[in-house]
Amino acid sequence: MSKSFLKGQLELGINRAPERDRNFHLGGRSFYFFDFDDNIAFLTTPLILFHKKDRSEVMISSGDFAQYQHAIGQTGPYADYLIDYCDISGTFRNFRDHHVDELEKLAGKKQVFVQDVAEALGYPDFQWKGPSWECFYHAAFNQRPLSVITARGHHPETLKDGIRVFVHNKVLPIEPNYLSVYPVSHKETRAALGDEQFQQGTAELKQRAIRASVEKAIELYGYNPHHRFGMSDDDPKNIQLILEEMSRLKARFPEMSFFMIATEHGSFVKHEVKHSGLRSDKADSLSQLSFFEEDRRKS
Repeated sequence: MSKSFLKGQLELGINRAPERDRNFHLGGRSFYFFDFDDNIAFLTTPLILFHKKDRSEVMISSGDFAQYQHAIGQTGPYADYLIDYCDISGTFRNFRDHHVDELEKLAGKKQVFVQDVAEALGYPDFQWKGPSWECFYHAAFNQRPLSVITARGHHPETLKDGIRVFVHNKVLPIEPNYLSVYPVSHKETRAALGDEQFQQGTAELKQRAIRASVEKAIELYGYNPHHRFGMSDDDPKNIQLILEEMSRLKARFPEMSFFMIATEHGSFVKHEVKHSGLRSDKADSLSQLSFFEEDRRKS
């Protein structure tokens, strides 16, 4: 990683001053919920598909998987391949924690996620930064309550370890003020979300994680009609079901504000869930910084 790369990231933090929440004067808080892959950051972690006949393997990126997952094994470029759900040797094996014995820990061996974050930082920032990176930076910098809700199956502490790599490399100024961390393919996390039989899909589990995070926010920060909640995700199916969950939450907490940020294919479209339906706007680069705090100080 070049010194100029680090310098540019540090200057971004130096030029900013901490900002209060949009509704701070009313007692409201802004809560930021993030998917990780292709949203906060682009990692090179591959998924593995298996040929129907000979079990030969082909690697596919998380972005391509999101695009083609519903056609895998049926039509398109991956019609002859299958998804294997074994955590140890299957399609998602690199999105799960691996057993690391004590000797390997002493030798500095890290989980795949932590290694992949460190590897990403060796590339120019335009290659690894996801469409919601600036929102994530803004939330961490200003210590907004923040949740990570991802399809990955690592232990929540592994996700925090990976995000800590951003801090150690000075591309993130401070560790986030975590409200919750939900890797919804992690078995203990699934059970905590009420899926003890492991029957729910990723999008449904993300719905549960959002609901649990909103409930935790109210538990920790108190009920306030001026609270604002926003979730960013890049997967089309997830986006649709997140919007459905946000609509239910709006009906339950009608005075609070709920936003869905769709980042599929690198776009950035903000949807506000209103009583009358959705209000959608394609955000510009400046408003991306604050997610849904439109009147933030422009400094």
